[in-house]
Order: sequence, then C-alpha cells, then structure tokens
Amino acid sequence: MLKRFRRLRRNEVMRDLVRETQVSLNDLICPLFIEEGISAPHPISSLPGIERLPESALAAEVEALWNLGVRYVMPFGISHHKDETGSDTWNDEGLLARMVRTIKQACPQMMVIPDICFCEYTSHGHCGVLEENHVCNDATVENLVKQSVTAARAGADMLAPSAMMDGQIRAMREGLDAAGFENVAILAHSAKFASSFYGPFRVAVDSELDGDRKGYQLDYANGRQALADAMLDEEEGADILMVKPALAYLDVLARLRERTLLPLACYQVGGEYASIKFAAQAGALDERAVVFETLTACKRAGADMIVSYYTKQVAEWLAE
Repeated sequence: MLKRFRRLRRNEVMRDLVRETQVSLNDLICPLFIEEGISAPHPISSLPGIERLPESALAAEVEALWNLGVRYVMPFGISHHKDETGSDTWNDEGLLARMVRTIKQACPQMMVIPDICFCEYTSHGHCGVLEENHVCNDATVENLVKQSVTAARAGADMLAPSAMMDGQIRAMREGLDAAGFENVAILAHSAKFASSFYGPFRVAVDSELDGDRKGYQLDYANGRQALADAMLDEEEGADILMVKPALAYLDVLARLRERTLLPLACYQVGGEYASIKFAAQAGALDERAVVFETLTACKRAGADMIVSYYTKQVAEWLAE
C-alpha cells in the first residue's frame, strides 16, 4: 500500500487540523530598551524598527503592548551612571529599579522580567567586576545578588540573569529567599554562547568593551558543555532555562528538551532580527512569513517561550 502523506496537506483547513506546533503571543517576551536622560525615542541603527525609549515614554509603550496582547516584557537599561562595578543596579533609585516600578505602575498585570547583568551599567562594558582584565566570578556573583534583590523589591515578577558566572543561580535564589522574595522566579540564561550575533545589541545598549566575553560565555563549538551548564542551573534552583542565541543553537535546545522537565526559553537575538529585517528591506524575502517560520522552528525544537524583538510586530500582525 502506498503511503500518501500528502492527504494531510491537501488544503489549508486540513493543514491547520494536523499542525503540530503553534506560535501565539503567549509564547513571546518583548525586550525593551530604556535610556535615561533623553526626552524622545532614539532609533537604533542596527535594529531597524526598534528604539531606545525615554523613561517618560515607557508607561505609554507598556500600555500599548498590553492592549496588543503582549503580556511579558524584558527591560534593558541604557545607563548614564556607569562605574567600575555597575552599582547603579542595586540602587533603589537607579535606572533598573525605576524601569521596573514604572512598568508595574502603568500596567500591574504585565509580567516584568528584567535582565540581571552589568554590561549596560559598567564603564568597561564587561558583565561584572573587572580585575586585571579578568572578570572576577565571586565578586560579580555577590553584586548580582544585590541587583536581584533590588529588582525584586521594585516589583519584578521574574529575573533573567545573563552574566554567565558560576554559582550565580544558587546565590541569587538564596539571596532572594532570604530577603522574602521566594515567589520571584528565575529565568536563567543557562546556555548563553559567546556569539557574533550579539553585535546589534551592543549598539542598542551602548556597551562596548576591550577584548571579548569568551572567558565566561560558552564556546559556540561546545554543545555538551552547554548542556552541563544548563543542568547545573536547574540543580541550583532556576525555574526556566534559556538557550541564547536561538537559530544557530536549535540543536542544543532540542537536546536540552530531552534532559529536563523545566520550561525552556530561547532568545532570538539582535543579529537574528537584523538579518531578517535588512533582508526584507532589500526585497530578498517575505518578512512576515520568515518571522513565523523561525519562531515556529524555535517552538518545534523545544522552546516554551521566545524572547524576540519581533514581539510587538507579531502582535500587530495578529491584530490585523
């Protein structure tokens, strides 16, 4: 008997019936860039369609996202108060705390998942305490705990630590619990690779540095090590594990899906967004079709949620 798989592809209604993987706004987390000290939105040249927002515009943007159906945001701050350690991040009146409070005041039900790191807040651009051109792991972890408690105190629902320091998840979990924030969740950047796809993000957050982050972010050639890193985060108390970037690492995501029962996330980073956007502007591809194809690929590989700069545009497309 001839197997005829085409029977299940013969029209749109049939294809909808048997479709295995769906993408919805409930899967998408929207990154936001907020710059202090500016009075008008500032376009980001490396991320067409994305802007640095002034603090004065943040509440309105969050309300607009909510009205479009977006329920999850990940704020990144562009600080004008940088120092050697990024101390503004554990100041209750600093940019990180102000961003979280503004979002929760404007839209109390919006889930706020701030980035927990230091690269946007340090004068040298590295993700922690720099000593003789080396990022000091344990000193950075101590500061990450202070930053985490400050973000939680401001109203964050979940934290997204991205510094890739050893032991950061255990220390953050213990610090949050001790401070009375046992219900604040941790979305760990567990398998964050030292990737060239981050280039547009560095422009977006004004984070340039001498050297690179290969001493603490994962070597993109090492899939087994990435899995070991992620499983250690699970042991240390992470609630959700993330693979970052997304498309070049779907193999890691799929292998991680086989090893854990925790929810998984991936981050469609700046280089992925920009690649699609610039190609679409050149007329080389159908932007909307490619966006949904790539997001579906992430879900098919095992992601339960996706951080994407396309979140707002997807919401607008779905509202049409």
